[in-house]
Amino acid sequence: MKAKNLLLLVAPMLLASCGGGSESYDPVSVSLDDSDASVSVSYSGGKKAIKILFHVDKSTAEGKAYQRRIDAFNAVYKDVGLRAVPTFKSRNSGGTDYELYLTSLQLDGSLHDIITFDAPNCASYADAGLLWDITSEVSAEEQSDFLSINKYQNKIYGLPIQESSAGFFYNKKIFREAGIDVSGYTVEHPWTFDQFKEVCGKLKTYGTMPVDMRMDATGDEMGTYLLYSIIHAAGAQMVSSDGETAEGYLNSDASKRGFQFLKDLVEAGYTSYNIGASDFVTGKTGMYLSSGWTIPELDSKYPQQFPDRDSWGLLPYPMDVRRASATGSWSYAITDNGTADKTAAMELLKWMSSTNSCTTVTDATGMLPCRKSCNPDYHPGSPEKTLFDQLAETGIERPVTVHYPQFTTAFSNIIYGLRNSTVDAVVDKVTADLQKEFDRD
Repeated sequence: MKAKNLLLLVAPMLLASCGGGSESYDPVSVSLDDSDASVSVSYSGGKKAIKILFHVDKSTAEGKAYQRRIDAFNAVYKDVGLRAVPTFKSRNSGGTDYELYLTSLQLDGSLHDIITFDAPNCASYADAGLLWDITSEVSAEEQSDFLSINKYQNKIYGLPIQESSAGFFYNKKIFREAGIDVSGYTVEHPWTFDQFKEVCGKLKTYGTMPVDMRMDATGDEMGTYLLYSIIHAAGAQMVSSDGETAEGYLNSDASKRGFQFLKDLVEAGYTSYNIGASDFVTGKTGMYLSSGWTIPELDSKYPQQFPDRDSWGLLPYPMDVRRASATGSWSYAITDNGTADKTAAMELLKWMSSTNSCTTVTDATGMLPCRKSCNPDYHPGSPEKTLFDQLAETGIERPVTVHYPQFTTAFSNIIYGLRNSTVDAVVDKVTADLQKEFDRD
């Protein structure tokens, strides 16, 4: 099986509607820190403009961080003729416009030299001929510094920008008033599925919706990202190791046990498909499943509800038969765009994925660093420390398969289907349909 196009679910007639926002580069005077200023430049390949595509708006904190690193690169490499030229193409909440844009660029032969991409798409992108194999360019020492790395069929196709993990944000005031003590639940000693339900029961008795499990997040990949770890925690492997088989994996007994846990929460009134987006910050919900990007939001956007970190906390994922948590974020990759000499692109890739770049971006976004050498100085017990330790100790990546777009749609269909069907019925049907798609591809 070979996936000939980037995303088989993309309708060709939509490609013409995709647009891009190129950003011209004007040389500026850049103040370099000591690490950048001391970079030894060995490139001697002549003048070259390297096009790089980012998935965010230039005006965002993340976009500005990327631009700072581009400006620093251009300052350091100016004398040898290398110049990075960025394009910022902001993705929508579901990311489909960005995927369409990449597809259109690939089809008309105008791919940038480097792109950013979401980690679970690595296999499908590599199989579609979008990404260039960089295995020989990344040393074993360099690989070991990353907490995760983008591989397909034992080849490296991307290097992470930053990392991510998710957990359960909770309202400490509500927990105190409800008499709930969760201080013993840590990454090393997480709560179990049953203990999670016990806490939810106490919150329901207190009079609040216990937890927003994000059961409504089935319109895009967010639902898969936040909830797949629950299925792993039940001991499941949702597709075969080669990524070609869903039957017997997604509908295994272990997988169904994980989905049953989610359905139990809904049936007990512990969560709902209709929780408001602001219900956690307004105190209507006791817990909220989300990723690290919620940390800076709670720190700065809701001073009345959460004036300080004594008013909210973060708990790890619960476990059933094993510990498991979400991982994987956006990455850089060199594209297989027909340019034979990748030397200049590799210079920029290494710069953008360096320790300095990692620190600059994560300082701007509040996300977790992807490199051990970033050495984050997180305070013990802080939400950042919880997420970082959870990532390092229990992170399991989403299924590595060229069919990931179809898989994440199927996973969302199961989550949505649980509201009106038994676990056996919805999981078996969705798995059978998904296997047909796998076989057809």
